[in-house]
Amino acid sequence: MMPVRKRVGLVAASTITVLIALFASQTAMADDEQGARLAASCASCHRLDGRDDGIPSVVGQAAEDFTRKMQAFKSGERPSMIMHAVALTLSDEEVAVLARYLAEQGKGATP
Repeated sequence: MMPVRKRVGLVAASTITVLIALFASQTAMADDEQGARLAASCASCHRLDGRDDGIPSVVGQAAEDFTRKMQAFKSGERPSMIMHAVALTLSDEEVAVLARYLAEQGKGATP
């Protein structure tokens, strides 16, 4: 039979693991919701189904690439008056959420 102290430690560790998983799940759902809301503003110019003829698609890009491009628009390193203005309205956290959301959406898109 396992000592009481060891059982209590095991139960505590299991409880903490479950709480972390629940928190991560809720955070992911909140990120998805925020990502969808942010992406809706992108849809006024960029098609979110991955099919664009004139304006580059924003879906399916690696999150790191999207983030790097948005930072370049924000700093003015990458020229575009519209994208510069859009990038300035987004916090770094919002860009990261949007990048993850768009990368995930691109997995099901068919260009």
